[in-house]
Amino acid sequence: MCLSIPSKVVKIDEERNVAVVDTMGVTREAGLSLMEDGDVKVGDYVLLHIGFVMNKIDEADAIESLKVYEEILQKLDEEERRALVEEDDNCPNRGA
Repeated sequence: MCLSIPSKVVKIDEERNVAVVDTMGVTREAGLSLMEDGDVKVGDYVLLHIGFVMNKIDEADAIESLKVYEEILQKLDEEERRALVEEDDNCPNRGA
């Protein structure tokens, strides 16, 4: 199962058309080619799927979702936590 955890945009590389996002402490790059030019800005919360920003999410909704994820993560061990947060990178639909 692939989860789309809200991620905060911390940097945008316009030349490569990618955003650097923070997903609960895990940083990664995500493609912006599915979004309108200039629609995503540093500080925005976004949802990712198979390595691409799919849409922006309201900050209040993102923070509420992250609280729920944090409650779930507290019940898991460290290895399970990291796997859950990084799962989007290994989603079986990637490239589909």
